[in-house]
Parts: sequence; structure tokens; C-alpha cells
Amino acid sequence: MISILDLEKSSRMMRAVVWDRQLRFLSNYPVPGVQPGWARIRVKTAGICRTDLELTKGYLGFSGVLGHEFIGTVESCEDIRWIGKRVAGEINVACGHCSWCLKGQGRHCPGRTTLGIDRLDGCMADYCILPVSNLIEIPAGISDDRAVFIEPLSAACEILEQLSLNGSQRIVVLGDGRLGILCAWVLSTVVSDVTLIGHHPEKLALSAWNGINTTRDGKYYSGADVVVEATGSATGLAQAMTLCRPRGIIVLKSTIAVSAAVNLSPIVIHELTVLGSRCGRFHHGLTLMEEHPDMPLESLITNRFPIEGAPEAFHQAARNSAIKILLDL
Repeated sequence: MISILDLEKSSRMMRAVVWDRQLRFLSNYPVPGVQPGWARIRVKTAGICRTDLELTKGYLGFSGVLGHEFIGTVESCEDIRWIGKRVAGEINVACGHCSWCLKGQGRHCPGRTTLGIDRLDGCMADYCILPVSNLIEIPAGISDDRAVFIEPLSAACEILEQLSLNGSQRIVVLGDGRLGILCAWVLSTVVSDVTLIGHHPEKLALSAWNGINTTRDGKYYSGADVVVEATGSATGLAQAMTLCRPRGIIVLKSTIAVSAAVNLSPIVIHELTVLGSRCGRFHHGLTLMEEHPDMPLESLITNRFPIEGAPEAFHQAARNSAIKILLDL
């Protein structure tokens, strides 16, 4: 017989994928409470990305529920206008009152937490919480399988916010993983000469959209005006330096847990600019989705698993052949 106490306890528990020095699926993780100004979202689909894999290697010393790419429905919020809306959410939770926040740069707030990355439980669970100000409603015309890409697509769009591109540049993107492909696609919407360099023929074949060039041999592409490093490898910066022209720009996208010795003298000798590039504004990613409905985002989905299959999903996501692995809740 199930007691009232058992029912009350079970109603406050949820399924979750947790990292705490080991990857675990739990069926009895506490459902998060909702504070004023925040919303609790029932997650429908979550994506596994390179950062999630790096967290399981010790990156940032994270402990808790993983995940920051999701699509879900608002279940609880003091602003009832949000209840039932299908949403995604920007991942950085800023203080709202420091000098960075007042300049509209909450992504660099020194007191920020980050969904599933830094001191805030993530979205690989039945529920996650975020401030209402972080949410963006997904239009009915965009499917869940497209919408779940809004976080990485917005990160790719951040390059357009950081660089002034006039369309005449010669751009090389290093890395044929999900982020490298998205960066190449985004850049191809404003620049005609974009080349994606990778190692996997099947990934490069999927990448052929909007006239971008793809190759496994980068030796003929030195002298690029802009090189985007999205290899997820400690050797990516060294390769980028060999491909960038004097006074060119290297955009770093990889976040990795391992370290490696890198000879930085080419940056000085060739007067290169190195630009770190991280999160983007979700409305930019959403706008690009709407402007380019033929962008084949769904083709990047390699496989999908129920949340209970998270350990195997992470195992597959770590394979070189994987692009995007999804968890369905």
C-alpha cells in the first residue's frame, strides 16, 4: 500500500542526469522550487554538447544536474502569461545590478551562475528553473528538433556580433563537430568564401549547405582573414595560427578541460588578433532559424535516447562520429 507520505514524496522527485565525480541517472532527484521572478520548465528534449562532455572530465569542477540545451514548457511561474508556453532559455543567470549587467552584458557578470555548468542545476531532468528574463518563446512554426539547437546556433551567431564582416573576407572554420558546422553555416549567410576543415567525410557531407567549401586537407587554405577554431582539441589554436594571414583574426570557440603547451610566438610575429567567443543572444539564433528555414539543423541529430539511457547517450556523444545526441524526456 502507498501511503499519503509516499505520494507527497514522489511528487517532489524527478528523473535527472547528475555528475558528481561519476555520471549517474537518478529517478529520485528533488524537483526544484520556484522563487519570484523565476519559472519552472518541464523539459521535453535536451541536447548533449561538447561542454557537457568536458564537465565530466573535470572542467570547472561542476557537480549537479548536467545540461544547458533544451526545449520545454513553462509549468510554474508567478507571471501566469508564461504558463504553458514552449520555451528555450539563455543559460547565464546574472545579478542584474553590477556594472556589467547595467551595460547589458550579464553574460560577463562576475556573480553569474550558468545552467548546468556553474552552480545551477541544468536541464537534463524532468524540470529545470530559470529567471523569466532568460526565457524565449518558440514560435509554433519551429519544431522541437530545430528549437533544441537554439543555444549552439546563437553561440555561432555571436561571431557576427563580435566581428564586422563586409562579405569579402576569406574564412576558415576548423572542426566538423556540431559547433564548427553551425559556425560555418552562420558565417555563410554573410560571407561567400567559407571553408570548413574537418576529419570525417560523413560530417563534411552533412555540412554542405549554402555554398560552403568542405575539405579534410587544410594545407591549401593558409592566408585566411578569419579562422574560427572549433575543434574541441588542445591543438586547435596551433593549427589556427598556421592558417591565419598576418594581422588576421582567430576566433576561439573551444572550451576544453585538458591543457597543452602552445607556442604563441606566431601571434606576436604575425600580429594576429585572438578573439574569445562564447554565448550568443537567443533572439539572434531564433531570427536566423526563421530567415533560413532550409538550414538543415535536424540532419545534425545523430541519435536520441530516453533520459534513462543517459550513460549510453554520453558514451555515444563522445565518439568522433557523433554530431548531436538528444535526450527525450
